[in-house]
Amino acid sequence: MPAATTPTSPARPSVPARPFGAVLTAMVTPMTVAGEVDVDAAVRLATHLVDHGHDGLVLNGTTGESPTTHAPEKADLITAVVAAVGDRAVIVAGAGSNDTKHAVRMAEQAAAAGAHGLLVVSPYYSRPSQEGVYRHTVAVADATGLPVMLYDVPGRTVVRYAPETLDRLAAHDRIVAVKDATGDVFAAARTMARTDLAFYSGDDALNLAFLAHGAAGVVSMAGHLVGDELAALVRAVDAGDLVAARAVFVSMLPAIDVICGSGNGVVRSKTALELLGLIPGRTVRLPHVEADPDEVEVVRAALLAAGLLPAT
Repeated sequence: MPAATTPTSPARPSVPARPFGAVLTAMVTPMTVAGEVDVDAAVRLATHLVDHGHDGLVLNGTTGESPTTHAPEKADLITAVVAAVGDRAVIVAGAGSNDTKHAVRMAEQAAAAGAHGLLVVSPYYSRPSQEGVYRHTVAVADATGLPVMLYDVPGRTVVRYAPETLDRLAAHDRIVAVKDATGDVFAAARTMARTDLAFYSGDDALNLAFLAHGAAGVVSMAGHLVGDELAALVRAVDAGDLVAARAVFVSMLPAIDVICGSGNGVVRSKTALELLGLIPGRTVRLPHVEADPDEVEVVRAALLAAGLLPAT
């Protein structure tokens, strides 16, 4: 695993260590027209992202269509990406399920495939108690020796990590970070003040706000398009230059709009990446449905307006 980085600027002495790097994208899983996982295309995309501002990647997460990819596919993807860029970036693998035994197996398989860390979402759909959330998460964390990033996304799971649960989990040796997609920056700031958990913004619209409140980094979808800009944003906040940081963040708004504005980041990310020639196609697996020609033109127009796609 690449060495974790820590900020050196005296302007932000309270920023925690960055156990998973600073700029990560929740990477799509490229697929062939027939719907098979395209490992070669994934390696090319991962290499592009690491060449453009990323020091970490999340594989087999929600944006990677983890609910509809299977254990051998997940493992093959991790192994290939780690071989390609694992010496330059921290590779985090999703190990999320509402079945604790399934999540444990996913963690074990990710570790065996060479992942550097795990992303563990709170159990969705079942609506467990906070004690259930705690025990589930500890079971997954105890399954391997890998560091764990919690994923708090109540818009998808319904269940949110309670402050008391985060405090208990922070005491676990391998639970070191939180990807926060709650939209609640103030609650995150309070948890950062109470614990040594490293927070990562899980909502591109709030990247600047989270970083300004002490987050260690971002786990992005828009990073598929603006990795270098995200790295510049982190550098500016680290330097204490919020004027420059705000300017960088504003420059990214069109990319955030095109990827996140429709509510379906998987479809929009794959469509944009296809148009940019970074993946060969926009195939997704049901229940997702790939962008139709009208949506493709919406994305194309947005990329052109943002200056991300050259006019022809």
